[in-house]
Amino acid sequence: MGVKNLSDIFGQSNFPIKKETQISHYKDKKLAFDAFNVLFQFLASIRDQTGRSLVDDQGNVTSHLVGILLRNSNLIQEGIHPVYVFDGKSHPLKAKIQEERRKKREIAKEEYEKALKEGDLVRARKFATRANYLTSDMIDDAKKLLSLMGIPVIDAPGEGEAQAAQLSIEGQVYGAATQDYDALLFGSPIIVRNLNISGKRALPGGGVKLISPEEIDLNILSDKLNLTRLQLIDLGILLGSDFNPDGVKGIGPKSAYKYIKKYGSFIETEKNVSSVKDASIPYKDILDIFLKPNVTKNINLDFTHNYDAEAITKFLVDEKNFSEGRYLNIIQKTNRVIEDTQKQTNLDDFF
Repeated sequence: MGVKNLSDIFGQSNFPIKKETQISHYKDKKLAFDAFNVLFQFLASIRDQTGRSLVDDQGNVTSHLVGILLRNSNLIQEGIHPVYVFDGKSHPLKAKIQEERRKKREIAKEEYEKALKEGDLVRARKFATRANYLTSDMIDDAKKLLSLMGIPVIDAPGEGEAQAAQLSIEGQVYGAATQDYDALLFGSPIIVRNLNISGKRALPGGGVKLISPEEIDLNILSDKLNLTRLQLIDLGILLGSDFNPDGVKGIGPKSAYKYIKKYGSFIETEKNVSSVKDASIPYKDILDIFLKPNVTKNINLDFTHNYDAEAITKFLVDEKNFSEGRYLNIIQKTNRVIEDTQKQTNLDDFF
């Protein structure tokens, strides 16, 4: 979920806060991807016509591996250097939203199976995209493929987005690549959205929508909305975060922004607005999550691992039943691009 309806606040500024970009803008840049965020995107979008996930001959889900291969091959060919950050132990305050998500997945699975029996494939696919889950085996397979592709993998001690933000704060990466806005509250100077879903998308009613990457600069956001980072966190807590998903009943984006501007902080808003006081939000605990996140500092990012085309092919084709004819060209093309780039770099260094 991230922060509920935070993007609706952006309309309070006459200056566009989201900057539309192109994938080529990130050439030669390092980006920290929130791994779970990305994997769930792949699991939702990469399915057959009935809504079923792609699987190997043992019935193990491989949709996420298809996404990792295709999307990261594209990023690598564009000269982008991804880093994948995996979630560690969740904060106890996140238990409520995790349980809500589990229940929603169970309901979606039941509706999916019902739609399949009724032969309603459109409805089946809709519910299938909501019934996603990640097992430890799926995560291990994802890490293995990323490593074979030469992409650094980091296991965060806590929230993946917090760790991605920390890498960005330290200047080790250009920004945090995620669909959620939590990384801004964790202090990431830059977040980049839509890198894994950019391109043409069919609309339900017909037609095509072009989705481009977009970038949000925390300093610009704070300046144009005239909010400090602390006030942005306070605003997010009013709206509802992963650590208080209900937010405050009756307070939407415009009201939350108005209260923070009027009273200056969550604490003063709580003193003056009865609904905020009645919500009994553990404000200080949530504030500490964002201001003092459980992260590892000064990680040594290792980009020295090579893209191993042979090992990637063996893993995907021999172990995961990928079609060699369909995916071998992608693997070989990416390998050629990397080799050509290395040759050019060596030539430039020579002169």
